[in-house]
Amino acid sequence: MNWGCRARAGIAIGAVLALGGCTAEVAQGGGTTTTASSKVTESSAAAAGPLALALTPADKAVDVAPGEPLSIAATGGKVTEVLVSGADGKPVAGALAADGGTWKAAEGLGYGKTYTATATATDPKGKTATSASTFTTAKPKRQISVSMNPLDGDKVGVGQPLAFYFESAIADKAAVEKAIQITSAPVIEGAFYWFSDREVHWRPQQYWPTGTTITINAGIYGRHFGNGVFGKQDRKATVTVGDAVVAVADGVTHQMTVTVNGTLARTIPISMGKKAHETPVGTYVVMSEHTNYTMDSSTYGVPVDDPRGYRTKVAVASRMSNSGIFYHSAPWSVRDQGQRNVSHGCVNMSTENAAWLQSISVKGDVITVQNTGGPVLEPTDGLSVWQIPWETWKLGGKR
Repeated sequence: MNWGCRARAGIAIGAVLALGGCTAEVAQGGGTTTTASSKVTESSAAAAGPLALALTPADKAVDVAPGEPLSIAATGGKVTEVLVSGADGKPVAGALAADGGTWKAAEGLGYGKTYTATATATDPKGKTATSASTFTTAKPKRQISVSMNPLDGDKVGVGQPLAFYFESAIADKAAVEKAIQITSAPVIEGAFYWFSDREVHWRPQQYWPTGTTITINAGIYGRHFGNGVFGKQDRKATVTVGDAVVAVADGVTHQMTVTVNGTLARTIPISMGKKAHETPVGTYVVMSEHTNYTMDSSTYGVPVDDPRGYRTKVAVASRMSNSGIFYHSAPWSVRDQGQRNVSHGCVNMSTENAAWLQSISVKGDVITVQNTGGPVLEPTDGLSVWQIPWETWKLGGKR
């Protein structure tokens, strides 16, 4: 077999046309047989019925999304030769199924190009049939990229959502959800939730089990997402889930309990937001970790030269929200830690305790804040996806 070349000369080939599952007249050995219309599937090559081929996209198709499946299927026999090429004659790589019943392209097509697909199938008696399709791919109005969090090779905590950020608004959100394939070992149920027309997250119903391997395939290249917007480049990542590090910070006891895989590891004296700066209550997800970090009040709207402003470098800081909530080392408030709330909203602790917590932690770990008298944490503030109940999450958000 020759998967990259045209059908060999000298083969006796009857005329055949069976595109898109339509009824076709199949000429074999001088006779003519009418085949019934049927849906082509990836059934075995020895499936009953007359020899026929179905090519997708169909002949003369236009505005074909170059990332959509390009396939050739045979009924009543096996696919024996395939050539798919553009105007430049360069063949498109593909792979034949183990049973010989189907061939699928293994690479995306180009935008705004014309392709010709020619295929030959052979039945168990050695009879052959050939079919061809010429089609044109779409010209996008715009190509967009997607950013992801986490990235390939990351080790994350049990609370880590899978976040996708697009360059522009998505009209066809179902197409995005179809293009992004998420698998895990063990297999875990999950769902997408749209926070805006440009941002979608995926999470399981409950925290990830420790040791889970997550595979993300954001196969957006060549996919149409509505209004002439197409994906620019695929993104892939394999991510592992580490220990279940879960902390609970209490504004009444002024203590943080830290458990690792369900076992209490340490109780840390803390100080949280003082009056008028109460720390929002809810479940946070650690976003990033830093050392020698400058805490700056201007990042949340209070100028440094304001009486309430500050700019202070701390030895250890881990971000919990976009709005500027961190847990961090605060040697200046050690005497208050475990006694009262004196911060501007962050979770203060000693340098030793902050360094210990960061040493066992990764992004995606969970910190629940309770009993501060503060407002409820907004789900859109950072990666605070666990603020949304599962039944609400499954509805898909701003879909």
